[in-house]
Amino acid sequence: MLIFLKLGGSLITDKFTPRTPRLAVLERLAKEIQAGLAENPALRVLLGHGSGSFGHYSGSQHHTREGVSTPEEWLGFAEVWGDAADLNRLVMTALRQAGLPAVAFPPSATILTRNRQIISWELSQIETALENNLLPVVFGDVVFDETRGGTILSTEDLFVHLAATFKPDRILLAGQDPGVWQDYPACSRLYKEITPANREDLGDRVNPSEAIDVTGGMGDKVHQMLDLISSSPPLEAVIFSGAEPGNIQRALAGDSPGTKLRC
Repeated sequence: MLIFLKLGGSLITDKFTPRTPRLAVLERLAKEIQAGLAENPALRVLLGHGSGSFGHYSGSQHHTREGVSTPEEWLGFAEVWGDAADLNRLVMTALRQAGLPAVAFPPSATILTRNRQIISWELSQIETALENNLLPVVFGDVVFDETRGGTILSTEDLFVHLAATFKPDRILLAGQDPGVWQDYPACSRLYKEITPANREDLGDRVNPSEAIDVTGGMGDKVHQMLDLISSSPPLEAVIFSGAEPGNIQRALAGDSPGTKLRC
């Protein structure tokens, strides 16, 4: 079984304070991933993580996702790259300290897009990593773009592209929220399941990001996953809280804490 697992930026950083990691949370999450893989040696995981208060903060300052053309915007592009890389180094350190054979694949070094659509990404290295029981890691990052000069891709953008080649069995999106709220901002009822058939019922009730999020927040995540699930049954996704200890390990074992998205 192959699982794509995302550690959301709201989970691994304080998204309200620029460039502030949650190191204790990172340490716990890494240990949960290690325990989940130890429980099921046949399980393969491709890990992604968001940029949180690192890349989203500088990305919003420089409007990098919209495009890059002026000298000032290219300097901003480099700043966003540095912030994304800084957070990735912290994530990789936590993973390695937990005994995980993690290898990072920075999108900025390998992806070319056209109007934010991936047109070139050599995936044989990631495939080899998975075949040899390594833990490949991708993350929200800047990329060069033939139309916009440069832009930012989210982890969900990456997962959608990767899914066409690797065909995961499940996609797990771990953030701060316990799932997708039916009644944001009251936040008293969660969707148990969301399917492409009831997508129109969502309206504008899907909870937006309360902090800076240059790649769209919860609404975009839900719709991206529903599009992917529609084209790739029986794939399912789960949006859940990684802030609750044990949830990552439970999800890797097959449970669905939070909101399940399926056909």
